Amino acid sequence: MSPLFTAFLLLVARASAAPLLPGFYSETCPEAELIVREVMMKAMIREQRSVASVMRFQFHDCFVNGCDASMLLDDTPTMLGEKGALSNVNSLRSYEVIDEVKEELEKVCPGTVSCADIIVMAARDAVALSGGPYWEVRLGRKDSLTASQEDSNNIMPSPRANASLLIDLFTRFNLSIKDLVALSGSHSIGQGRCFSIVFRLYNQSGTGKPDPAIEPRYREKLDKLCPLGGDENVTGDLDATPTVFDNVYFKDLVAGRGFLNSDQTLFTFPETREYVKLFSKDQLAFFEAFVEGMIKMGELQSGRPGEIRTNCRWSIATALLMYCWSLERIEGQRLVKVQLNLVID
Repeated sequence: MSPLFTAFLLLVARASAAPLLPGFYSETCPEAELIVREVMMKAMIREQRSVASVMRFQFHDCFVNGCDASMLLDDTPTMLGEKGALSNVNSLRSYEVIDEVKEELEKVCPGTVSCADIIVMAARDAVALSGGPYWEVRLGRKDSLTASQEDSNNIMPSPRANASLLIDLFTRFNLSIKDLVALSGSHSIGQGRCFSIVFRLYNQSGTGKPDPAIEPRYREKLDKLCPLGGDENVTGDLDATPTVFDNVYFKDLVAGRGFLNSDQTLFTFPETREYVKLFSKDQLAFFEAFVEGMIKMGELQSGRPGEIRTNCRWSIATALLMYCWSLERIEGQRLVKVQLNLVID
């Protein structure tokens, strides 16, 4: 490795996590939050579902080694990224929306706004643009230098998870049962795949029977949407108002109409049931608890070295390393040509 590249890595490694503050970019990039919101509005007009997809990025990012945009990194020859993790592959989508935000920000204030902060701002705007609450986000995160598919696989829950497993997971991150139930309300908007529920419809817990918690008429609807042996990539609404952020998600759980097992189990488990009931009756209480949970989740940081990426799909170190490799290949090819010319001459 060249001395210049080694020095660059040391410089990046010295970057420490800045304190998270409201208005972090007020001087360095005062238009940052407006730019994020405008791109999100355009994405919403282009495809309503995209904002729900982007909103979930914060959960999938922050739970795996902190809120550092590691989930946005593409695979490299030496790294399997989180996009291919079990909870993300064929599930997370709309990465291009973050690319568009980053591109616009780089035009106005290059090398200033982190991809990790973009995720947090975009998640907030996705909620607000869908009719949910708006809150002041704390910013100042750095982007990770790497990603780990293994870590994502070991941490992120499956759609089959029950409330007990989810409580244990959230407790590891100092998030309460109330936080768990409120943040699960992110499923107030968006859709899920048949792949995630076929076991509920035809073989719950290995019984060869449907989940008895599913309301019969709703189960008939899901049977038609997701027939046994059918296309498991077909999508269904996560609640009865999939484009509006509201408390209908919790009303559906009380009625036995939760789409995912990990949703419905919040009502069947006594530890979480009371919060489901509360939020189903009081939308304001849900909104307040959701905002509190999003802010707490956004505080998760690994303390690892970071950077400000100019492209959310590549760390600067990886980009530079690949550039160095390409130079080496070019120089090698030139050397071979010179040697051949000498032989020919």
